[in-house]
Amino acid sequence: MNRDWRKGSIELVSGYTLMDAESRPVGRADGIDFAIEGGFVHVRLPGVPGSQLVSAPAVRLITSES
Repeated sequence: MNRDWRKGSIELVSGYTLMDAESRPVGRADGIDFAIEGGFVHVRLPGVPGSQLVSAPAVRLITSES
C-alpha cells in the first residue's frame, strides 16, 4: 500500500512521545513527514531513519503545510 505522505508538524498528548534524531523523547516536532492510515499516524522526523507509529488518540494536533 502506498501512503499519502504530507509535510507538517505534530503535537502529542501529554505522556506520549516520539524519538528525535538524538534519541530524545519529544512531544512536539516540526518539519516532519506524516501519513494517516486507519487509526494511526506514521511519522518521519528529520534525521531519524525510518518512521514511527502513533495511535490517533495520542495526537493532540497535526498541522499540514499543504
